[in-house]
Amino acid sequence: MTLQKGLGGNRIAITGVGETPFLRKGEEGVMKMMTRASLAAIADAGLTPKDIDGYISNKYAGHGSDEVAFAIGAGEKRFCATTDSVGGTATSGQALQLAQMAIEAGLARHVLVPYAIQSTKPGGVYGFHAREPQKAGIEMPVGFFGQPTYFATMANRYAHEYGMTEEEQASIPMTYRAWAVLTPSAQRRDPMDLEAYRQSPMISTPLRAADCCLTTDGGGAYVVSAIEEARDMPHPVVSVQGLGLGFNNWPQGVLFTQTPCTYDFPGEVSAKLAYAMAGCDPKDLDLAQIYDGFTISALVQTEMLGLCERGDGPRFYAAGHGMPGGRMPINTSGGHMSGGYVPGMNLLIEAVRQLRGREGERQVPDAKLCAIAGLGGNNHSTTILARS
Repeated sequence: MTLQKGLGGNRIAITGVGETPFLRKGEEGVMKMMTRASLAAIADAGLTPKDIDGYISNKYAGHGSDEVAFAIGAGEKRFCATTDSVGGTATSGQALQLAQMAIEAGLARHVLVPYAIQSTKPGGVYGFHAREPQKAGIEMPVGFFGQPTYFATMANRYAHEYGMTEEEQASIPMTYRAWAVLTPSAQRRDPMDLEAYRQSPMISTPLRAADCCLTTDGGGAYVVSAIEEARDMPHPVVSVQGLGLGFNNWPQGVLFTQTPCTYDFPGEVSAKLAYAMAGCDPKDLDLAQIYDGFTISALVQTEMLGLCERGDGPRFYAAGHGMPGGRMPINTSGGHMSGGYVPGMNLLIEAVRQLRGREGERQVPDAKLCAIAGLGGNNHSTTILARS
């Protein structure tokens, strides 16, 4: 397989990555976690804070680039931007697109992308939808509220249309847990078989606690540089080969509950664009990292990436294809369900680490090409990273 340079492909690389520990309830605030992760990523790239001249923040993290730059003791800031999406789209697809444009335009040499989340603060991730007038006025009064409830309706709809047994549904979180067992930094490492899955509390039928992402306090960051500079930096070059963004324009207030098909995310659009830019297709991938907020969302994104046909996702996972030793390893650090929930960020960092080829027991042999699927609700990103 020969990768072709698409529009913008193979011009930037991710040169440094860093994370804080993933904790069920940590003592550090968002700003401190972002700072620690940023300093780790900068050091990993072989740089100092004075080398960072570009920043891309996310408005939902609550801290802008000025605060981050001050906290890390940075040098001159030449470029800054803010993504306004939630989930994996903001921390991977949108941020990388902005970083690419800044570097290609000569506005920055090394762009820092930091993010952190404190899921255990009062309200946690539930507070995001609680602020939406449609939900507060129409859905919440009758008890139709909370992400597990929204995604449970998707799972029921999917099972009605394509069929999905309890065993098949369980095989998805079991796959990610099998990878987490091999990952020292994962938040949940206890092995999970079908019986252990069935002992997990039912949250919203058919979703058990094991079908939901973790509650995590944690941070992550990465550094983006021009590929020419990356060749002189400490690690094997991990280049951005393809980027695709898809949108459906439904407002967040109705997105997960009132659309004609609530699990029909724009993932096929983003995947098509990313594959075209990278000059590859699904069969060329060595592994994938898929935004697994819930079992059902990971399932349909697996299909949208083209790893299996629409409706075949339950059988794909039940056959063990995503497991360690399977033909298409997925979420090799445990993902958001077992590794840690720093939306999209830890998936991208894991992709970089796998492509560097130094992950020991969980290393995917000869990993050269990885797709990252980032769900942001009414938007979706697909990123193709390659070891150059």
